Amino acid sequence: MKKIFLLFLSFITVSLAGEINIYAASDLVFAFKELKKVYQKKYPQDKIRVIFGSSGKGYSQIVNNAPFDIIFSANEKYVKKLEEKGFTVSPIKLYAYGKIILWTRKDSGIDIKKGADILLDKNVKRISIANWKHAPYGVAAKECLEYYNLFEKVRNKLILGENIAQTAQYAEAGAADVGIIALSLALSNRLKKEGNYYLLSEKCYTPIRQAFAVLKHAKVDKERFNTAMRFFNFISSREAKNILKKYGFSLPEKQ
Repeated sequence: MKKIFLLFLSFITVSLAGEINIYAASDLVFAFKELKKVYQKKYPQDKIRVIFGSSGKGYSQIVNNAPFDIIFSANEKYVKKLEEKGFTVSPIKLYAYGKIILWTRKDSGIDIKKGADILLDKNVKRISIANWKHAPYGVAAKECLEYYNLFEKVRNKLILGENIAQTAQYAEAGAADVGIIALSLALSNRLKKEGNYYLLSEKCYTPIRQAFAVLKHAKVDKERFNTAMRFFNFISSREAKNILKKYGFSLPEKQ
């Protein structure tokens, strides 16, 4: 009888354990470590796997039936397009507004406090920027360069990153003298220690409206869907919002 009881408990534990796959925009790579840690303390039975990349590539993978259960996009339009194609099973929610900055290594000798004009400096030979064809932060960076009439002047200096995390890596490694990256990455412990940043005016680019939704793949079984909805609701919690604010995100008004 004892053995049967233990087997029953084991079955209950397994059946309650949810497991989901999340596709998240690369600007969340550091914030998500903390979000996941806090979530797992509340729901230790759940398993959360996160893949980071550009929002455009995430969209392409999902429409080609990649098995993701939630998408966190740095551009709301990709989530809306997924909704139009029938890939979402929850409301679309904004979770943050992103911000872009100029970032350089502390040992670069470049005075980043001069702002966008520093990109014309002769010592700035390479500038990393996310590929605007599929990375929302690349779109914002390009808009900002155009706003200040700098895009054509610095175009030959540009090094394109596949996503904003790779763009930051180029600058961190010295492959680029300056990176136009997400504030959320610059506020990580590592990049704060290694570099300096300059916050670009939000008037130079279209607001980076970041949104998320649960995807239809989550409905393949009940526990997966329940876990996806738990995580979906967790992002609206005070704890999650405080983490996003810590990494420089502006929070949307109540929806």
